[in-house]
This record gives sequence, structure tokens and C-alpha cells, in this order.
Amino acid sequence: MKKVFIDGSAGTTGLRIFERITSRDDVELITLPDEVRKDAEARKRAINSADVVFLCLPDDASREAVSFVENENVTIIDASTAHRTLPDWAYGFPELSKKHEEKITSSKRIAVPGCHASGFIALVYPLIENGFLDKDALLTCHSITGYSGGGKKMIAEYEDENRNPLLDAPRQYALGQQHKHLKEMKAVCGLENAPIFCPIVSDFYSGMTVTVPIFASQLKKGGLEEIKALYKEKYTGEFVKYVENVDEGGLLSGLAEAKKDGMKIAVAGNEERILLLASYDNLGKGASGAAIECMNIAIGAERDKGLVL
Repeated sequence: MKKVFIDGSAGTTGLRIFERITSRDDVELITLPDEVRKDAEARKRAINSADVVFLCLPDDASREAVSFVENENVTIIDASTAHRTLPDWAYGFPELSKKHEEKITSSKRIAVPGCHASGFIALVYPLIENGFLDKDALLTCHSITGYSGGGKKMIAEYEDENRNPLLDAPRQYALGQQHKHLKEMKAVCGLENAPIFCPIVSDFYSGMTVTVPIFASQLKKGGLEEIKALYKEKYTGEFVKYVENVDEGGLLSGLAEAKKDGMKIAVAGNEERILLLASYDNLGKGASGAAIECMNIAIGAERDKGLVL
């Protein structure tokens, strides 16, 4: 039985990981009393007594937690932004390539992908990998997410009975084009330019739809049908799956894959203007679900254990 510690278990992602693990018979949770859960020495002891440690912390706190590791057998699975583009960390999206999966299997340091970045990278990485797009491509990404992605503070704002009326409508954010996922989106795909990124938070708890529009004239080869064939060949598993249609009567809801841990990939548009689509849950494949999948790989458990697909 593997011992697991969640550093930051009071946050949204940490709580979801905790909920998924408590019913399992193959792991034992290490917990700290509330009065010492932020105490450095108590955290350090817990980290070094675990087989797997989930970090659900702000970036600086995650870096600090990694510095506490003295036990070389501890596997760190970090849900923060801190380590996602570092070459000595495995990027926790095994469906991208055999190389990614093997690195997760063999690594003691795994970075969980960002929620928005997961959809963008799932769509763009194969196009770069297979020469459909050049690395200097200029791209745009549009993303709609549930408000749980903003953490406890935003959840409280949306669920307040006296909330600001402006929250009744979708709200675009990161207007300065400095979103923390941009670095990851660029680096993992091997792009020379970060995309123009337009994330929107809306009045539903969890769920996500990411769209990358491209002109067929941007492609170095192929077109709409060839991209469909590429995704269909690449994404055949239960976690990331190509589907012919992810919409309902021409409408794509941010709730389409809510409360699930997989991702559906689709292509729409026409031969001139193509829409690349990813539908998933920002708390599922976009956060805690991805973290649990990485743990399952790391400890040799069934890939889908504790997950909903």
C-alpha cells in the first residue's frame, strides 16, 4: 500500500484529490491536524514519509515543498505552475506521446498540466509534431471555463446570494495577455510564439471548452479532413478520445464533459476556416483527474482507478 500526502489539501484541487483517494484500498493518506498543516517542519516530515506527494499550492510554496525532499524515493506530483516547463520534470499528459508516458512512468517529479493549457496542447502538439503547422505559427486560443477554476475566493463570489450582478454574464479575463498558462502552452508545443489567449469564466461550477481556430492557409500540409484523421489515429484511448461531433445540434456547451476525467477532441468549421475543439472538465482532466491519472501511472495502478470516464 502506498502512502500519499496532499500538501495543500484545503484548496479546490487538493480537496478533489482527497475525495478521490479516500475510498481507495491501495493507498493510505497521511494527514496533518489543521493547526500544523502550514507548519514547515510538520510538512517536511509528512513529505519524506510518503511514497507520493501531491502539491496543491501556490508556485513559491510548491518550490519550497520540493526543497524539503530528502527521501529519494518520494514521487512529487505538482499541480502548480512552478515546474511545468522544466526539462527535468515530466509533463503530466501521457496521451501526447510515448515519450511523455515513459517519462511519467520513470520520473519522481511530475508536473500536472494547467487546465486551459491541457486543451490547447492536446490540439496543437500533434499538428507541430506531424508538420501540419510550423513552429513559428501565429495562433489564437479561446477558452470557456467554470468558476471553480478560480479557486475558493472565486467560488465564494459566484455562490454568494448577494453577488455582483456582473457575474451573471460570462467574463473575459487575462486581458493583458500575461496568463500563467501561456509559457506552458508555448514550451510544450515547441512554438516560437505564445498564442493570443482569450479565457472566459462563466456562471457554472466546472467544465471547459477550448477552441483553437486556424485558417487552412496556415497549414503546411493537409486540411480539415487530414487533421480529423490525425486526431482519430492519435487519440484512441479512454482519457483523450477523438469524436466526430462534440456539439449538440451545432451548440457546444462548457458542461459537455463536466464531472468527468477524460477529454474529447473534435474538429469543426470548413475547408477554409477550421475549428479545433477540446471539451473536458477543468477539475477533471484539467486538474485533479490528471493528477490522479499521473499517480496511477507512477505507482503501477490501473490507469483509470478512482476516475470517471
